[in-house]
Amino acid sequence: MKKEDKERMVAELAERLRTTETLVVADYRGLTMPQIDELRSKLIEHGARFAVVKNTLTRRAAEAAGSDALLALLEGPTAIAFLESDGDPVAVAKALVDAARATRVLEVRGGLFEGRPIEASEIESLAKLPPVDVLRGQVLGAITSPLTAIVGLFTAPLQDLYGLIDARIEQLREQGDTSESGVSGSEPQAPVEPAASVEESASAEGSGSEPQSESAPEESAQEETTSETQTEEEEQ
Repeated sequence: MKKEDKERMVAELAERLRTTETLVVADYRGLTMPQIDELRSKLIEHGARFAVVKNTLTRRAAEAAGSDALLALLEGPTAIAFLESDGDPVAVAKALVDAARATRVLEVRGGLFEGRPIEASEIESLAKLPPVDVLRGQVLGAITSPLTAIVGLFTAPLQDLYGLIDARIEQLREQGDTSESGVSGSEPQAPVEPAASVEESASAEGSGSEPQSESAPEESAQEETTSETQTEEEEQ
C-alpha cells in the first residue's frame, strides 16, 4: 500500500473514531469471506458498518483521535463495527454475539458505548436486552403507570371537593330563600316619623315659650301709659 493511501486511510479512521460514540471490536481470525460478508450485511441492517482494519493504521488513527481506550483492544486481527447515529446498539451487539456462538471463531473483545469503554461481558449482557422498540415501550409504560396513579390520587380529592362546594352552594341558597320568606311574613313595624315631623314638633314647642317672652313688653307698655296719665292729671 502506498504511503498516500495509508495516510488517507488513517485520516478516515481517525475521523470515524471522533464521530462514533459506540463501536464493537472483534477478532475475526478464522472467518471466511462469505461469513464476513454475511455478518457485514446483518450489521448494516441494524445501522453499523463492519470494517476489517490493520492494527498499525488503527493505532495511528486512535492516537490521532485521542481514543486511548481503543488501543488496548488492538491485538491480533481486528474488525470494528461502527454504529451509525440511527443504529440499534442492542441489535448490533446481538448480531455479533450470535455470530461468535455460531462460528465459534469470532471473538468479541470489547468496545465503546456512548464514549465509555465496555468489556466483552457487558456486550453479551447488552445483547440479551429486548430490541430498542420494546425497551422504549417498557420504559414508557413504567413512566406512565405511576403518573396515571398520581393523577388518580389528585383527581379523586378534587372531585370530592367539587361535590362539597356544590352542596354548600345549594345549602346557602336554601338559607337565603328561608330568610326572605321569614322577612315577608313578619308583622309590620311602626313607621318611623320623618325628620320633617320632628322639626315641626320642635318648632311648635319653641313657639309655646315665645308668648311668655312677648308678655313682658306689653305689661311695660301699659305701665308707661298709666304713668303718663297720672302725670297729665297732676299738671292739670
